[in-house]
Amino acid sequence: MDRIFGIYGDALALQSQRMNMLASNIANAATPNYKARDLDFDKAIAALADGEPLADSTDQHIGYRIPLSPALDGNTVELSTEQTLFAENAVQYRTTLSFLEGRIGTLRRAMVGE
Repeated sequence: MDRIFGIYGDALALQSQRMNMLASNIANAATPNYKARDLDFDKAIAALADGEPLADSTDQHIGYRIPLSPALDGNTVELSTEQTLFAENAVQYRTTLSFLEGRIGTLRRAMVGE
């Protein structure tokens, strides 16, 4: 499958994991002492391209976000930042998914003989 889909299948998994992380940050925007986390997608995808397994690549590239203006209750979620990053990641996820759908459509047409 790697020959067919290349790194895009793993990219989709990373984007999905990042979307879950950002959604969790947004959901915990009012939770005292909650620390916002994020996945450095660029570093994780570069590690995958270098042959690192998906699980290792993901774990090594998760970090805590440093807020621009820390809250008094210790929460590091900045809602506007999280919402912007979530929207950007959603667009990237959809783009990757569209590419994979196109690839699958091409393979399906080739198998049918169109």
